[in-house]
Amino acid sequence: MAANNSNPGGSPNHPRPRHPLRKHGEKDMGYQLGFHGVLRLCYGSRWVGWGFRMSFGDKLVFFLGKPGVALDEKFLLKRAFAGYLPTATMVFFQSVFAAITVVLIAGSLLGRMNFRAWILFVPLWFTFSYTIAAFSIWCPQGWLAKLGVIDFVGPRAEKDRRNCPPNNVILMLAGAGLLWMGWSGFNGGAPFVASNISGLAILNTHVCTATSILTWLLLDSLFFGKPSVLGAIQGMITGLVCITPAAGVVQCWAAIIMGIISGSVPWYTMMVLHNKVKLLKLVDDPIAIFHTHAIAGGLGGILTGFFAVPKLCRLFYMVTDWEKYLGLVYGLQNGRTPAGFKQMGIQIAAMGFVIVLNVVVTSIICWFIGLIVPLRMSDEELENGDDAVHGEEAFALWHEGERLVGRRHNNKVYDTREFSFGEYKDEVQMV
Repeated sequence: MAANNSNPGGSPNHPRPRHPLRKHGEKDMGYQLGFHGVLRLCYGSRWVGWGFRMSFGDKLVFFLGKPGVALDEKFLLKRAFAGYLPTATMVFFQSVFAAITVVLIAGSLLGRMNFRAWILFVPLWFTFSYTIAAFSIWCPQGWLAKLGVIDFVGPRAEKDRRNCPPNNVILMLAGAGLLWMGWSGFNGGAPFVASNISGLAILNTHVCTATSILTWLLLDSLFFGKPSVLGAIQGMITGLVCITPAAGVVQCWAAIIMGIISGSVPWYTMMVLHNKVKLLKLVDDPIAIFHTHAIAGGLGGILTGFFAVPKLCRLFYMVTDWEKYLGLVYGLQNGRTPAGFKQMGIQIAAMGFVIVLNVVVTSIICWFIGLIVPLRMSDEELENGDDAVHGEEAFALWHEGERLVGRRHNNKVYDTREFSFGEYKDEVQMV
């Protein structure tokens, strides 16, 4: 796949608009891993320290649970608030959702935010933003959950804007495969029990995702002359994101329609609007989170309110007032049109709440952190990458084969001698 400057995935004869993905060079790889390492460390301790109970515990106020630890044996081994599993399993399962949410933010901050600022940002955002949204939507005591919302699961340098091919397409394919496989666990595990709804959720996940990929590749071929591997990965992500809120509560034919929509609308916003709308041009979104998650997720939430089957919602939620979960399609069919439009309104209200919450809370957190440490990386860190941030490099060799010179940490793992395979091949031993 060609990936040259403003033509990722295309060819000189079939130019593509600039893709939002940017290149992360070898000098930044350790910084990226450090970003995600801090994320996991923060969530591991803070989730059991107070996050789980703030998200799924007893109600403190209508949008937040009471802070409390999830550490003692008595609490962790009792039955969870849903399903037939111990609370310890629920704590871990929900922690993965929490962690992956901040990964989406990290993609827009790589190569921009000061590492010390990131260390402060993660626990603050997790405490004051994620827990509120999680409790409101997923906890049975949350105000949006009681209202009846349906959610099955829960600027850079100019040269960086121009030069935006992916770092390693092969690794992207490997990661995409792992992501798709893992998403089956996300959606299939949402009912917290191995059941018919779990099987339907997994099937719908794969059907919608496959349809979204085919739709994206078809549009690539029609408008740019060639299908793109990078486009296939983007289509996969939009399909997975779109079907998630609806995975176990819609029929399979609806999953196909959602796949067509999730493969076409985000494609249009990414490949057309992103390069024409002035406001979108000003937004630096290096891994296209706005298109693959905000647009696709918004479509998924709205389409869930359109296609949700009342009987499937009854099997999933297991509540006596299950009839309030009514997709607009079935409201029109059964003469309950006002109830169907009400469900659509609830879905849109939930989306608006999460958007406003995150814009306000994230802005306040960034302002507060800026009073303590600089938010942006220094010029030296931007120029030198890992060596300036961590005092070490992620690779022993650069992309052209030259060996790295000694750095501040003077790592002795990589010897400076030149080795000849022909000279030493007979001395290889099994140790």
